[in-house]
Amino acid sequence: MDYSKMFQVSTLQALALGYTKSVITVEELLNHGDIGLGTFEGVDGEMIVLDGKCYQATADGTAFEAPKDKGVPFCAVSYLKDGEQFDINNIGNINDLKNLLDLRIDMNFELNSMHIVRIDACFKRVMARSETGKKSHHVELKSLLENNQQDFVFNEIQGTLVCVHFPDYMDGINAPGWHLHFISKDGKKGGHVFDTEFENAKAVISKISAIEIKLPEGPYFDTYALKEASQNDIKKVEQGE
Repeated sequence: MDYSKMFQVSTLQALALGYTKSVITVEELLNHGDIGLGTFEGVDGEMIVLDGKCYQATADGTAFEAPKDKGVPFCAVSYLKDGEQFDINNIGNINDLKNLLDLRIDMNFELNSMHIVRIDACFKRVMARSETGKKSHHVELKSLLENNQQDFVFNEIQGTLVCVHFPDYMDGINAPGWHLHFISKDGKKGGHVFDTEFENAKAVISKISAIEIKLPEGPYFDTYALKEASQNDIKKVEQGE
């Protein structure tokens, strides 16, 4: 078992252009990592993988363990083993957090590597979103989210941020920079995070030095011109706009 490897299903370009069909199941996914994030077939909510469990956050922020046979079109998971532990204090917004995490990997000369971070805290505020699934073909992700996405806010809530970082040169394979999902301590609330605020947190960071990508099988995947995916649209989606 390679604890320093990122396992990814499909590419963000494919998801952005509308490839939302199942590639593997949740059960298969959990053989490759115990922490990470992604989405489900038809973009049916946000995925949070933590402590070897896969949670599905729905359009109203309600979360639960996803069925083992649930389809996965896109995700990135790894193992958080022997990571570096550190404290985080006085975060007023998500940009403060991203800048702090950037500084930490920059100090270790690791900007060209992937990373996974776990942050546990009692959060003052978590602004997040999720969406209702819709079966479609070649419908771009931004269009799906425009019609099916909902925003919500969690206040004074204990839980965990799962943060995944991809370097700039991997743009298109995944989103460059930090991508954050939240799951509450009881596993009942979660979503894709676009802002947060907290004072004291315990964090663990793990550097990832290899990646395995499971591409969809069959001719349907090869009908997508992946290089045509709009990076501006991807950025807006990732930032919650």
